[in-house]
This record gives sequence, structure tokens and C-alpha cells, in this order.
Amino acid sequence: MAVTTHVICKSAALAEGRKGVRFTVARAGGEGKGFAIRFDGAVHAFVNCCPHAGTELDWQPGEFFEESGLYLVCATHGALFEPDTGLCIAGPCQGMRLQTLTVEESQGQVRFHESTPDP
Repeated sequence: MAVTTHVICKSAALAEGRKGVRFTVARAGGEGKGFAIRFDGAVHAFVNCCPHAGTELDWQPGEFFEESGLYLVCATHGALFEPDTGLCIAGPCQGMRLQTLTVEESQGQVRFHESTPDP
């Protein structure tokens, strides 16, 4: 496996419980979408795909949190996810999880570490 690192955004672009940042993820069969958010002081990232319907979560680009800023919400069926673990706590996919992505925050930037198979 090869690991490629991509800068997603500046750290300041992710405010606690607010708008997230979308980015491209290489996936089998083509490109996918990922997103990064800040919750409880840390950056978390997931594949932007509801485990129930296979649709993107955000109802507007980057809008992943529900009004209180405590949970991620799927715009299609209203499923609620813990923003630090991706666990669905309510809705049609309760008990399932969003697929996590490996990110790090350092030197004022958020970076995505993407693993791809060796050629």
C-alpha cells in the first residue's frame, strides 16, 4: 500500500460544530467524496456516504451538522451520527457507522492520508 498525503484545508477553516470541508477520495471504481469537521476540539473525517441510502450527507455543500452542532445529520432520511466516531445513533441505519478517513492537523493545516494499492 502506498500512502499519499493531501492538504484538505487550513485549520481555521474548520470551526467547532460548524460547516465542514468536502474533498475527493480515490475509491475502487472511481472518485468518492470525503469530508472533514471539527468536534470537541479535534478534526474528524469520513466518507460522505450514508450507510443506509448511499447518498451524501450534507444538505448544502459542507453542511453536515444539525442545528445544535452536536450530531452529523443525513439530509436524505435524518439519521444522526456521532461526529467523533461516525456511529449512527438514530434513524434507519442505527448502529451502523460512517467510514472513517485518516487525517491529521499540524502546522495550521489539515491533511488527509490516503492509502492506495501498489501498482
